[in-house]
Amino acid sequence: MKEARFFQKGEAREVQCGLCPHHCRLDEGKTGVCRVRKNIGGTLYALTYGKVTSIALDPVEKKPLYHFYPGRDILSVGSVGCNFRCPFCQNWHISQMGPEEYPLHDVTPEALLHLAEEKASLGISFTYNEPFIWWEFVYDVAVLFRDRGLKNVLVTNGYVEREPLRELLPFIDAMNIDLKAFDEDFYRRYCRAHLAPVLATIEQALEAGVHVELTHLVVTGLNDDLEKFRNLVDWVATLSPLIPLHISRYFPAYKLLHPPTSIAFLERAFQIAREKLPFVYLGNVWDEAKNSTFCPSCGSVVVVRRGYSVQVVGLDGSRCRFCGNDLPFVLS
Repeated sequence: MKEARFFQKGEAREVQCGLCPHHCRLDEGKTGVCRVRKNIGGTLYALTYGKVTSIALDPVEKKPLYHFYPGRDILSVGSVGCNFRCPFCQNWHISQMGPEEYPLHDVTPEALLHLAEEKASLGISFTYNEPFIWWEFVYDVAVLFRDRGLKNVLVTNGYVEREPLRELLPFIDAMNIDLKAFDEDFYRRYCRAHLAPVLATIEQALEAGVHVELTHLVVTGLNDDLEKFRNLVDWVATLSPLIPLHISRYFPAYKLLHPPTSIAFLERAFQIAREKLPFVYLGNVWDEAKNSTFCPSCGSVVVVRRGYSVQVVGLDGSRCRFCGNDLPFVLS
């Protein structure tokens, strides 16, 4: 546990958190929407500082990041809690739990650094649950890893205020941001949140020079609307057509037992996205062609992906080996 950043003290020992757009007002003893930031004696504390649920060495493609050091492994860590309430959450067993509901293990930033170096990891990825609610620990680890020349990755819903994000971004190398829908009603109804802050996070990360990829989970009966999906694609293309977009298949989980996303819908969504975006991938689907990277200039395959087996076959640095076209890969 550590005293939290980004909060204001009020009357009668009330505090207001300023980390994310929920701006939770908490009486003494109360915990925020995220379940991990608590008012103790009129001070806000981060309950999960140095507390992890899992540590693993994952392929960077699992985040998913397809244009960031393809084929490398990255140390991946997560804790508990989330500031969304998605009924279809694929990681609900940790994201929808508080620190008293799940076994946690203590770890220091230095221990994570030692483990990453021992495993020859690319760096560290904060994933499995929402990293922004773990801000204090993520910041301390990221500063340490950056100082040793290792990479820092966030896998996030993007629901954070501008100032905490501004402080953290100088130490972040890549982000996969989950754009669940291009629809305010969807965010209010299913996430208990709002769309605009997520879009602002994407824009702010890009402006800071962070490598950004987007994931869009298509949930049967909730956001499988092709016209709304076109709006999402149009917005991404206007921001930058070079952003990789991962269209991911939903499977029944947590409180939502709708059927898995139809392959036919995913393939149609893939075609629509490819009209505006050259780097589109299907997630949770075994399809080599729709997970490999092709040069949009000459059509040659440059990275072959079969599941998490990755072969870089057509890159000379970040250029296409066959036509010389510069491609949006981060390799150094």
